[in-house]
Amino acid sequence: MDRNNLVLIGFMGTGKSTIGMRLAEKLNWTFKDTDLEIERAEGYTVQELFSARGEPTFREMESAILKQILSEKRQVVATGGGCVLAEGNRVSMQESGFVVSLGASVETIVSRVEGVNNRPLLAGDIREKVTELIQRRMGVYGFAHYHVDTDGREPEEIADLIIREFHKEPDFT
Repeated sequence: MDRNNLVLIGFMGTGKSTIGMRLAEKLNWTFKDTDLEIERAEGYTVQELFSARGEPTFREMESAILKQILSEKRQVVATGGGCVLAEGNRVSMQESGFVVSLGASVETIVSRVEGVNNRPLLAGDIREKVTELIQRRMGVYGFAHYHVDTDGREPEEIADLIIREFHKEPDFT
């Protein structure tokens, strides 16, 4: 598999979709968001799919969509926050792209996702849920080729940092 996609991973609210769109514009590549592709394919929102079919079924759909997306070239792919939980997904991402992990503090994430009703895993106390989920997922982002802290940075600056790092890597086209 050619490694010629740029794949963004990270917890919800770290800016994957916003930064992904900027990257795609700058690179003149296609932008894909796994959550939006699932919604398009299934005809339901992520929240509706979580409620009706449960998280395990959603994760299966997510893996299938990811594999399909990564079979194409010259794309910036924003993955769902939990997409990295499956080892097969992590392997697929590494084999087909330059993987960038976007991070942010709990405070930043809470401020970005507060009041947004389409986050099925954040029912209840948002700060508590974010802290708990980040702690549970902490180790799964380590496979990324590059890590960026998005706190206090504009999407444009982050996109430029990622492109600069991407072009340094001889294994990527």
